Amino acid sequence: MSDRNVTNGGVTNGGVSLEYPDEVVTAAHVRYVTLPGVAGPVALVTLDNGHDHTRPNTFGPAGLRQILAAVDEIEAHEPPVAAIAVTGKPFIFAVGADLEFRSSIPDAAQVRPALEALGRLGHDAFARLGSGRLGDRRVPTFALVNGAVLGGGLELALHCDYRALSSGIPMLAFPEVFLGLVPAWGGTQLLPNLIGPARAIRVILDNALSQNRMLTGPKAFELGIGDVLLDPADFLEEGLAWVGRVLRGETDPASSRAPIERGTAWSDAVAAGRELADGRLNGAAPAAYRALDLLALAETAERAVGFEAEIQALADLSVSDELVASLYAFDLVQKRARRPVGGPDPSLARSVTKVGVVGAGLMASQLALVFAHRLEVPVVLTDLDQSRLDAGVAAVHREIDSLLLRRRISPDQANRYKANVTGSLTKDAFADADLVIEAVFEDLAVKQAVFTEIEAVVSPEAVLLTNTSALSVTEMAAGLTHPERVAGLHFFNPVAVLPLVEVVRAARTDDATVATTLAVAKNLKKNAVLVADQPAFVVNRLLTRFLGEVLAAAELGTPLEEVDHALDPLGLPMSPLTLLTLVGPPVALHVAETLHAAFPDRFRPPTSLARMVEAGKGSVYTTAPDGSQIVDPEAATVLRAAVASSAGAADANGTAGAAAPPSADEVREAALRALAEEIHLMLAEKVVAEAPDIDLCMVLGAGWPFHLGGITPYLDRTGISEAVTAERFTPPGVATLPV
Repeated sequence: MSDRNVTNGGVTNGGVSLEYPDEVVTAAHVRYVTLPGVAGPVALVTLDNGHDHTRPNTFGPAGLRQILAAVDEIEAHEPPVAAIAVTGKPFIFAVGADLEFRSSIPDAAQVRPALEALGRLGHDAFARLGSGRLGDRRVPTFALVNGAVLGGGLELALHCDYRALSSGIPMLAFPEVFLGLVPAWGGTQLLPNLIGPARAIRVILDNALSQNRMLTGPKAFELGIGDVLLDPADFLEEGLAWVGRVLRGETDPASSRAPIERGTAWSDAVAAGRELADGRLNGAAPAAYRALDLLALAETAERAVGFEAEIQALADLSVSDELVASLYAFDLVQKRARRPVGGPDPSLARSVTKVGVVGAGLMASQLALVFAHRLEVPVVLTDLDQSRLDAGVAAVHREIDSLLLRRRISPDQANRYKANVTGSLTKDAFADADLVIEAVFEDLAVKQAVFTEIEAVVSPEAVLLTNTSALSVTEMAAGLTHPERVAGLHFFNPVAVLPLVEVVRAARTDDATVATTLAVAKNLKKNAVLVADQPAFVVNRLLTRFLGEVLAAAELGTPLEEVDHALDPLGLPMSPLTLLTLVGPPVALHVAETLHAAFPDRFRPPTSLARMVEAGKGSVYTTAPDGSQIVDPEAATVLRAAVASSAGAADANGTAGAAAPPSADEVREAALRALAEEIHLMLAEKVVAEAPDIDLCMVLGAGWPFHLGGITPYLDRTGISEAVTAERFTPPGVATLPV
């Protein structure tokens, strides 16, 4: 053990105080279980912080000390124990380190030594429990992973000799790289030596860089992380029975583990991991590369050497911009997203027992599915054409079947959802609906006509919503008898996947309507940001301004490959022109035209987009005969205007023209400066309450990377915001290391 001692509720490790008064301590309760045919009791350690499943078990200094104390107790027990098993409270095993510990350290100079000390304390606690060393003897150790297990919780399980996984585990992951850290309590050394380097890289790197993708219990078992997969019902009882079989020699879990290939296979896996990191990050986030170094080390390093390297990596990353930015973004998603700022009293929300959807196209069917699935209420779609209506309802039913096939819902739920989703050729079907949302063609006159028809048949209390991506909600409601019950609920495509909704408060929207819309968003398991009724709201306005600068460079003659990769140093989830393909040029054109009409001084005429749509081009890329992706020469010609013509158009819009096409660095600089200017104006217009709401919109709606933090702290950190607006968006120290 490293030197440690308890001091008045704090822990010192190597002379560094780890006192953390606000820690929600995860206790390690010990009880002793007698198993048939096993000489001596089994010590069962249950991790429990005393809260329900909404406050998962985490490890801070006091929690790690609890584990050490539990092992001390087990070591002293008479009669001696035959084994140690560790499990969690209902639904939760443990989800890793308490991330608030890093933010709780007031002295910046103490951050690195404190995180290094925490790393040593964690290794000390997990190694003592997992090794089963009790004085001069050793006993087998078992992790009975009964529920969600992330980060340090998974590392604790890996320290044990054997692991039983519940098939009901909803989340198993190493999210550290996603947050700007590395697994630092054994994960980078233990996992590759259990399941092989390629699979370990998938769990530690690929999943983390894929928007923190999670494994389920069965998927983790397939990878070899668990030795046995047990049903959630009676999991602890069955887990202990399995422990008994292992101790009696009736089964040997280790014998079925796949051998680990080393040498070339190991180095090839790490090299593939580096290619993956480069493709996703372009070197922008150091944690991924540090994790790969540690995974490479794990092939041959003695365990103590690898563990020490993890500790030093944790200490180094604890004082990186990447980590403080990631923690800021994490806090936005975990806290601010759950309590929308500026909303009215939630008690004003009305109940919603039936939903109407106007339209039966792709977006309408997606909306119908999410309402039927999450609200579990009747949903009726309307359309003017029977074939389109039938196709829309059938599409929803197919998606319900897909949920059933993937075991996301039960057969009973599938039957109820299908029965709840119906179609009607007339809007009379909305007479008893509490909420109606339109998803028709993006034309103001069409939407106004739809709302007039709906108002004539619904009850006076029914809430009317639009899914418009850019049009004025206020103008849509202007001709209604009750415009106060109209609001925007802007979903992002695909509806079932993307977590953000923009709740749009129009000029006359009342509090009850806003409260109802926010409550519905929450029940749909979406994160809502309340926005004012300004053109294109937040995400689309910023992405359109951003994309406008990129397309302007293409028009000026910068090669499309260079234009598309100009933003690579930021490590964005996709390049701008890939995003254009995903959104679809017609949708992008509609938003761009709306914004040009509203703000012609900043949003250029979208002539290149219009040419692209007219030419029927859905992407600037095409597939070469060898299967590789290349720039479509026809799309390049459509996008690229004559240099002199584009330069003149740029000058007319108040932007300096250039004789030569801009370089990648100049494209990136122009795009970021445009974002800084637009955000500054949006905050002045009160589109959202505060800058963090814009950050939240970009993280959840545009995939802005965690490692950059929010867009506003990033612009502050790079000096762009002050260069453009003469002021910062956020105070010093927000998502930024202290100067």
